[in-house]
Amino acid sequence: MKFKQVFALCVLTVVLSTFTFAQSTYEFLRIDVSPRAAALAGSYVSNSDDPNVIFYNPAGINSLEGMPVSFSYVKYLSGLGINLAGFSMSKDFEGIGRFATGISYINYGNFDGKDEYGADTKDFSVGEVAFIVGYGNSLDENFYYGANAKFIYSSFAEVSSSALAVDLGLQYVFPEQLINIGFSVLNIGGQLSSYFNTKEDLPLDMRIGISKRLEHLPLRLYLSFNKLNDDNGKFSDRFKTFTIGAEFNLSKVLRLRLGYDNEKRKEMKIGTTAGLAGFNIGVGAVISGYNFDYAYSSWGEIGSLNRIGISTTF
Repeated sequence: MKFKQVFALCVLTVVLSTFTFAQSTYEFLRIDVSPRAAALAGSYVSNSDDPNVIFYNPAGINSLEGMPVSFSYVKYLSGLGINLAGFSMSKDFEGIGRFATGISYINYGNFDGKDEYGADTKDFSVGEVAFIVGYGNSLDENFYYGANAKFIYSSFAEVSSSALAVDLGLQYVFPEQLINIGFSVLNIGGQLSSYFNTKEDLPLDMRIGISKRLEHLPLRLYLSFNKLNDDNGKFSDRFKTFTIGAEFNLSKVLRLRLGYDNEKRKEMKIGTTAGLAGFNIGVGAVISGYNFDYAYSSWGEIGSLNRIGISTTF
């Protein structure tokens, strides 16, 4: 029975990826806010011990314990004045299931207003935010499902746009083998209102991933295939958008994380060199019941992102 369920999950991935296609707006939804997730290059679809998994796979909340809460902040490319923040939490209700909520916010800064003749007008700001409410429960032993409802709002000076979306996810856990398999489809929906007359599509993202904790080493490895819905020509090309990560427990209080993003490596290449683009590194420390996390993500010659976060469980 377990094998059939996992096989059905894989078949579903292939079928859906055949009938879906790339989307284009609210791209901030693709940015990793959590420093732990970012250090692992976003290979989080199979995660099951962090409330920030709500941004990657709502099924992952089912294995959480207590009421975990997390807050994250991102300094986005120095000098541009762009900042991101994220919040997530989860709580189980006996006999009903586990609920979670998340907020992802980005501010692009303040801008000098100009009319078509270059004369000064009112200054303005630009920002976007997504509010998420998620629910998860079990389908069978070690087999979980989850779903998010998502409201997205974007403002540009005095105009704005909004959208509604859902995320769907599955996760299967092999406790004896220390393996998690996750599958999710993110941002299924459409705009309620648009900036202009033409409504744009959301950044649909289909993911499947696996994580494995080694039995005799304090190490968990992550692998995720992302944007499987994108039509890049040959079917095999869809698997080139992958990320990998590794998390080392150096001690009871210290964690070291590494990640590689194959797509970022290609996108950030300038001329013949990409520098360290696509590579990520992070550390985590557990102090008095609080998790403090930091991540550095290189975009090569373009710049870098620095993320910090704090989380705890009540």
